[in-house]
Amino acid sequence: MRILLSDAAAERHGNAIRAAAPGAELAPVPPEGAPPDTAGIEVAFLSRDVFVGGTRQRLAPRFVRFVELVLAAPDLRWVQGFSAGTDLHVYRSMLARGLVLTSAAGASASTVAQTAIAGLLALARGFPRIAESQRRREWSPLSGGGAEPRDLAGQTALVVGTGPIGQEIGRLCRALGLRAVGVRRDASAGVPPGFDEVRGFADLSESLPRADWLILACPLTETTCGLFDAAALALLPDGARLVNVSRGGVVVEADLLAALESGRVAGAFLDVFTAEPLPPDSPFWGLPNVIVSPHSAAASDGLADRVAAIFCENLGRWRRGEPLLNRVSADVAAAPRP
Repeated sequence: MRILLSDAAAERHGNAIRAAAPGAELAPVPPEGAPPDTAGIEVAFLSRDVFVGGTRQRLAPRFVRFVELVLAAPDLRWVQGFSAGTDLHVYRSMLARGLVLTSAAGASASTVAQTAIAGLLALARGFPRIAESQRRREWSPLSGGGAEPRDLAGQTALVVGTGPIGQEIGRLCRALGLRAVGVRRDASAGVPPGFDEVRGFADLSESLPRADWLILACPLTETTCGLFDAAALALLPDGARLVNVSRGGVVVEADLLAALESGRVAGAFLDVFTAEPLPPDSPFWGLPNVIVSPHSAAASDGLADRVAAIFCENLGRWRRGEPLLNRVSADVAAAPRP
């Protein structure tokens, strides 16, 4: 077996990969210079390091080069990705070629959930107001004046997406005293771990009016693209807040901007946007009730090792002919461009 991977992944994870697939030959791709011969390569490990420096809209040259090798490798059968999301157009190309594609779902669940909860707590505890007071060198306590933060206990968090990330968000919400309601495609499949109840996408019109917090942790698919438009946001109760750690295209940004400017939505923590990097002239930068985060929810010094662990587990399964973890279906990877 020959395995295509970056030189950085080979150096960091080579021993673990060889332990999972004894006798496998690693074919590292250097950042520059001649790439390895792709003949006989059966497996490709697409690690996050080749994506660094790019965005979903502007792919890094090294990422493009690696993907071109993947698509041209004559004997390639399976590609392991580096993230939970698989809505990049290159993944559709891989599936169209007949390749098996697996994601790294679960590897970033803890860090993305922690980021979502950090955003929730920052909004709930008035941190944007505190930060603005600090910039003005003004002592402005949150107590008194009728603008004190609401207690979280008893509030409801509507978490859209009940995969590993959504489940961890639900668990943390419950630990803070919120009621966690999950939203998934098939509500009849039972209540996933971390939630008090679960509803279907078809029930959103009934679920949104209950949501003090709307937390987005779903993939970008045909179903979720533009799902939260002006009509959906209008169903939220006055003073509701939004946390988005999924994809920017799940929300119609112009409609969210209008809701934030009017105060209908009281605040938002936004880690993802339709266009990334967020343009300097975007109105979101200047809104006092918005926290802009540069698509960093998954950032962690342990993430690469957790992704590699999923790859190594799948390598063992591949060699034994067992089902792979996190296999991606064509409909999940077929998200439209928002």
